[in-house]
Amino acid sequence: MHNSNSLRHADLPSTKQLLKSTLLAAVGAGVILVTVVMPAEYGIDPSGVGQVLGLKKMGEIKVSLAEEAASDRAAELNDEQQMPQESAAVPVAVPVIEDSAPAEPVAVVVPKVVMASDEMKVTLAPNEGTEIKLKMNKGQRANYSWQTNGGRANFDIHADSVELEISYHSYAKGAKQSDEGIIEAEFDGYHGWFWRNRTDTTMTITLKTKGPYLDIVHLK
Repeated sequence: MHNSNSLRHADLPSTKQLLKSTLLAAVGAGVILVTVVMPAEYGIDPSGVGQVLGLKKMGEIKVSLAEEAASDRAAELNDEQQMPQESAAVPVAVPVIEDSAPAEPVAVVVPKVVMASDEMKVTLAPNEGTEIKLKMNKGQRANYSWQTNGGRANFDIHADSVELEISYHSYAKGAKQSDEGIIEAEFDGYHGWFWRNRTDTTMTITLKTKGPYLDIVHLK
């Protein structure tokens, strides 16, 4: 007698059906990989579905935590490699000096830096000029600001030194209603400003200076 539960050959799937099922399974697995696995595990979301489902954020957090853990492990390994090896203490012979008098302390003289602060005003008639200079040593720096009560004044920031035989050294020039900055002495001498009133009315210029300069002089 034949077994009624035995599968007939006609009931078995054909090769075409098996290939179709395999292909559908591969496509489904690819879809799941792109839309779920890659966003959730690696933060990679080429389809945009992971962003909508919140999976991309979860994947980015996982990647960030993995990178931090790897960085911590690398830092610990680097610290272990840089730790100095313990070495046995080597006794050092210390010479004994008998009946030696204590050394006298040596006085160290530290130059005192005196900060100066000044405000000067000059009044210029039309086409009149004047200058104010700071006596400074090389490397000294002074903050400054100046402004007119109206209109632009021609200015020339320059320096000179009788000892060094320097009659004129230019820093900057132009025409402004106000200016501010830092003037740094490139040599020992006088460093400052020359102004000329090129307007048709009398103007007053107010200069404020602050720094470790030695003196301030007004040269008419």
